Amino acid sequence: MEIREYLENHLSESSAQGYLYEIEKFKRHYKNPAKISHQNIMDYIELVRKTNSPQSTHKILQAIKKYFEYLQETGKVKHNPAKPIRIKDGKENPIQLQELLTEKELQKLLEPREERYPILTKRNQIIISLLVNQALLVGDIERLKIEDLDLKEAKIKVQKTAITNERILNLKAEQILLFYQYLQEERAKLVTFRTETENYFLLGKLGTKTTKEDINYLVSTYQKQFTKRLTSTRIRQSVIKLKLDNGENLRKVQYFAGHKHADTTEKYKETGINALQTAINQFHPIK
Repeated sequence: MEIREYLENHLSESSAQGYLYEIEKFKRHYKNPAKISHQNIMDYIELVRKTNSPQSTHKILQAIKKYFEYLQETGKVKHNPAKPIRIKDGKENPIQLQELLTEKELQKLLEPREERYPILTKRNQIIISLLVNQALLVGDIERLKIEDLDLKEAKIKVQKTAITNERILNLKAEQILLFYQYLQEERAKLVTFRTETENYFLLGKLGTKTTKEDINYLVSTYQKQFTKRLTSTRIRQSVIKLKLDNGENLRKVQYFAGHKHADTTEKYKETGINALQTAINQFHPIK
């Protein structure tokens, strides 16, 4: 897997491009990642701090950390020398918690609507339901195959990737009927000579598998209903944060999200003081 694909599987398109830009700059500075030490990265961060704001420096560090996560996951390095580095004068949490969707806003996405292509109505409902109920990444949805579904047991298997763990998640009652109807009706009509033999669950109007680009486009068609910026990544982040806000166990949420490390899940938690600061930042009259 190339670094670009790795980033696009976990980040929004714009974030992936920004990270890739910073990673390429870092690679020009240090050409052999296997020989890069913790001190090398500290020196690099000190260098970029001279010409960047604390927030920009923090984003550069996050890009470097993601680069080493990729190298570690693909077996190119054994350790991530950037992992323990923290910038105290930068923004610790890259997730803009105040911009996430509320439970009411997430439920709004599940409301039925008229689709441009009626044959894709149930497919589109399934995609949105997987984003809202299971917080899947677009890559997870793209890769789903019929054999990953167990409608009798109301379970769905999400395959392991370079950045997420394999997990088996519960389906909601309304999803079971929707999935069954799609398989029996829409999908049967969508199959053509173009349909691949891998039995991908979700098909497009030409019979080919639904891609990440198809999913992101579908999400963008809901944007006019919201004032907040709507992306598949933001939906996923919103679902994860709401689970923690509702008191769900951190380890259970980590499993649900497929996070390989608990500290990734912890980024979605707010202390009382942080929650107050978030509200001030969002609603202060002089902002």
